[in-house]
Amino acid sequence: MDHFFWSILIGAVAFLSLAGGVHALLFKRDPRSALGWIVVCLTLPIAGSVFYWAMGVNRIHRKARQWLESGRRVAGWDRFASTPQIPRAFALPENAKHLSELMTLADRVVIAPLIEGNRLTPLVNGDAAYPAMLEAIRTAQKSVHISTYIFDADSVGRSFVEALIDVASRGVDVRLIVDSLGEKYSRPLVRDFFQGSKVQVGRFLPLRYGGYVNLRTHRKILVVDGSVAFTGGMNIGGRHMVANPVCRQPVVDMHFKVEGPIVAYLQRVFLEDWYFVAKELVSAPVYFPKLEVKGNALVRSVSDGPDKEFRKLLWLILGGLSCARQSVRIMTPYFIPDRPLISALVTAAMRGVEVTLVLPEKNNLPFVHWASKAYLWEILQHGVKIYYQPAPFVHTKLFLIDDIWALIGSANLDPRSLRLNFELNLEVYDTEFASILVAHFADAIAVSREVTLAEVDGRPLREKIRDCAAKLFSPYL
Repeated sequence: MDHFFWSILIGAVAFLSLAGGVHALLFKRDPRSALGWIVVCLTLPIAGSVFYWAMGVNRIHRKARQWLESGRRVAGWDRFASTPQIPRAFALPENAKHLSELMTLADRVVIAPLIEGNRLTPLVNGDAAYPAMLEAIRTAQKSVHISTYIFDADSVGRSFVEALIDVASRGVDVRLIVDSLGEKYSRPLVRDFFQGSKVQVGRFLPLRYGGYVNLRTHRKILVVDGSVAFTGGMNIGGRHMVANPVCRQPVVDMHFKVEGPIVAYLQRVFLEDWYFVAKELVSAPVYFPKLEVKGNALVRSVSDGPDKEFRKLLWLILGGLSCARQSVRIMTPYFIPDRPLISALVTAAMRGVEVTLVLPEKNNLPFVHWASKAYLWEILQHGVKIYYQPAPFVHTKLFLIDDIWALIGSANLDPRSLRLNFELNLEVYDTEFASILVAHFADAIAVSREVTLAEVDGRPLREKIRDCAAKLFSPYL
């Protein structure tokens, strides 16, 4: 009997190990990752297979795709029959002709078209962004749609609560999406303040449905009357008040007021998410009014997430780096590049493109900062310039190519934004808009210090070990 029991046990262990190895062989795209997991499964028969099935299988992408295919997320933009379809009858500006291949790439991987006739206004910090957003909310006539990752219940957050409740009470349709993990950054929960009001609140992926730390909505969208929008990297809370701080550790960031035909596509992104959280398909024409030309910017809405077939944002970033001729300017709070991104940055610099990366000197996430430092030597030695911005912590995300093309929005240059979360960015062709961002870069660099290869190589051994150990967890940071 004992012999039979051990035979069954050994057979089961062998089956699990072999199944794990075969699964890694068939589904891991990176051969190094596949080989590593196969070795782990076969050399550690019990622990290895358990570890692989727990950590090595990409359930995030699979779960998100299941939502899309089941209809839990809107499967196709045709569900919004009233959304205007705007044909493209224009060419890129003369100084952006060399980026035509980048436009072709975006046409093929992004559903939304490139739209002309838009205007974007940068708003630095909550000091500029919040008054403009609140004014738009208070003057709303038909609808207010707002989505955010963090909605603090501090004095700033409550000013938004009061404005939303007030306009809802006079008959304006108000819908709010707040991420169910992000809302827990503040106590009391901000949704508690909306109880008994006419504001409709949807929580993105409540934790009771599986406890997902990933698959969060990191998007920041405000659309008022379907005619004006705000988006960028800024959450709602007093931490973004910098000129007149209301907390001890303010956070610098940039948001954008968006006007023109592109607003319809931000509205659509919000309503797709609303369908996901509230099971209500909102597509009436009143939410998609006729939008007039407001400026000269060519803009495309790029919504990305783990349910998408392509890694849109990463591919656009890589495409931009390959098309750049003069300069690449990047500002991001979290920099954890994968191998393709490192190669693209290095290749651009080696081609003679001036590549500049601006990071915060002190990060609000120490583990991310340590992992980031472990990557710097590799790009510094090939000519990429890196600057550290002094405190307060800078949360701004900007990506500029040749002072004409910009990528702005919610995504960071890390695996969480480019692989795990739902993000919204805008790609913009506009010399005037880009010149404002270039000036912002220049001002930031003027107060920053340049990071040298000698400095990175000269770190104490204990710091190198710490940083490299944090780097091992890069895919999960």
